[in-house]
Amino acid sequence: MRWYPLAREETKALLRSKGVWLLALVLLLWTYRPSYVVWNELGPDMTVGFLQYAGGIVVPIAAVILGYRSIVGERASGSLKLLLGLPLTRGEILLGKLVGRLAGIAIPAFLALGIVTVAGVVQYGLFSPLRYLAVFAVTALYFLALVSIVISVSAIVRRTTTAAATLFIGFILILEIFWQMFVPGLYSRLTGVPVNPYDPPAEGGLFLMDRLSPTGAYNAATNGILDAGNSAWHHSSAISVLRPGHSSNALAVGEAFDPGTAPLYLHEAGGIVILVAWIVTSLSIAYLRFDGGDLA
Repeated sequence: MRWYPLAREETKALLRSKGVWLLALVLLLWTYRPSYVVWNELGPDMTVGFLQYAGGIVVPIAAVILGYRSIVGERASGSLKLLLGLPLTRGEILLGKLVGRLAGIAIPAFLALGIVTVAGVVQYGLFSPLRYLAVFAVTALYFLALVSIVISVSAIVRRTTTAAATLFIGFILILEIFWQMFVPGLYSRLTGVPVNPYDPPAEGGLFLMDRLSPTGAYNAATNGILDAGNSAWHHSSAISVLRPGHSSNALAVGEAFDPGTAPLYLHEAGGIVILVAWIVTSLSIAYLRFDGGDLA
């Protein structure tokens, strides 16, 4: 474990910064969202649903801000060559950076979510511990996926401006903020099937595309655990769209497909598969480029 000291120093550096503690404060305010609609559906497990709100825009933006310079910044300053003077392979540097940044972001974030959980228990009573642990585990996997993408981009590109532009435009804006708005129109253009998001067709590809982003996959997986509906949108939207007489552009499998007719690949557990695919694919590309690339 020669990478461990590097990971430890990365974690310490992040925990000494104000950014991660600002993230914790924002998460406290962002994730505590009581709702009568959600309470009527989930009861005390509404507190478990608070964890899912971490899978919104806050943590992805924080991961980018706190991680985009992790490798490319050291490449630009020349300190990466000094780091390679230590008995570390490039793969071990990549792993150390990944683990260190993940821990540095996850510790304050989970501390904030723990405080929100306590507040939820005090206000709304005890929830299902199994559901909580399951959502917590998927949330940790989601954090790993986000940090893997950010670290991978930082390892592949040669300039900090390129890393920032790629992550903020390609990842944050397209994949995280606007992806679900783009999906109906994009699917229509690719397949020729007209899509009205307020009355979606029973097209498996449409719903699969809706959950291809990391956050969409995370929402689908955690909605399945919460029993909040099979959707790549937050559980509050997934619950609302299935209410009689409610109109919403949130895509839910139960709204378009008759019971038992949805394709197997739209099972909520598929969200975990998509998250793992993001982790493996991004890190594999980063390793191949970083391990064999020129550091100049």
